[in-house]
Amino acid sequence: MLAFVLGLASPFVVAAPKAAASPPAVELADTEVRTIASTALGRRYDILVGLPEGYAAQPGRRYPVLFVTDANYAFPLVRSIAHMVGDHGRGLEDFVLVGLGYAAGDTPQYSRRRDYTPRGDADARSDMPGRAPLHGEAEAYRRFVATEVFPLVAANYRVDMKRKILAGHSYGGLFAAHVLLTEPTMFERYVISSPSLWYDDRVVLRREREYAATHDDLPADVLLEVGSYETLDPVAHDPRYNRSKDMLRDLRLFESRLRAHRYPHLRIETKVVAGEGHLSVFPIAITRGLQWALPAR
Repeated sequence: MLAFVLGLASPFVVAAPKAAASPPAVELADTEVRTIASTALGRRYDILVGLPEGYAAQPGRRYPVLFVTDANYAFPLVRSIAHMVGDHGRGLEDFVLVGLGYAAGDTPQYSRRRDYTPRGDADARSDMPGRAPLHGEAEAYRRFVATEVFPLVAANYRVDMKRKILAGHSYGGLFAAHVLLTEPTMFERYVISSPSLWYDDRVVLRREREYAATHDDLPADVLLEVGSYETLDPVAHDPRYNRSKDMLRDLRLFESRLRAHRYPHLRIETKVVAGEGHLSVFPIAITRGLQWALPAR
C-alpha cells in the first residue's frame, strides 16, 4: 500500500518504521509505488499505481489505464474522484491509475519545469539554490514514459495498453500537447486541462504548424478544457481573471487550428468550465475528463 504526505509541494513519502508514540502514516488501499532509475535521464522517479476495486477478484480482466502528470496533486485527487463518481463501475468504467511522480531530489517545480516544457527558457529562475534553472526536456521525458514507464506498467499490471489515456493540467497540459504533436498514437485519448500554451511565445502553436506541414492525419481523441476566468478582463478588476496570459484565447486558437486541417481520425472537444480559474478548475476538468474518456459500459 501507498503511504504519503498530502500536498502539492510535498513529495510522496513511502512509510518507514516509526516509534510507537508516532501517529501512523496515511495509507491508501490497492496502491503501490514503483521506483524507476531511468538510464536515459539519469534520475529516479516514483511511479504511483492505483488499482480499481475488485482488481484482485477478476484475474482475467484487463483495464484501461490513465496516466496523470503531477502525481503529488493529481494522483490522490483522481483516485478519490474515481471512487466517488465511478460508483463501483456504474458511473465510470473501472481503470488503473498511474501517477507520474517528480524526480527524486528535485522540488516539484524544478522537476516539472524541466520535464514538461518543450524548449528552454532564457529568462527562467531556479527554485533550488545552487542549481541552475533547467527547462526544455519534454521530448526526453516523453521517451522515458514510452520506453521505461510503459513496459513497467504492462509487465506488472493487467492493463490494456491499447486503451491508454494521458491527463495533464497547466505545464502537465503543455506536456500532453507536446506528446499529441510529436507521437499522437502514444496515447489513444488526451485530457488536456488549462495547458500553458503561452510558454516560449506559444511554441506549441508553431509545433502545430510544423506537424500539419508533414502529416495528413492526427489519430487521437482530445478533450481540451479551461476555466472561464483564465482570460483577461482588465475592466472587471476581478482577481479570478488572469493578469497577463489569455489561456482561454490560446486554447480556442489551438482548437481552431487543429480542426481546420480536418484530420480524418482526430476527434476533438472543448469545454469551458464556468466560474473557475487556473488554480481551481482541475478537479472539475478531470471529473469531466473521466466521464468523457471512461464512460460506464
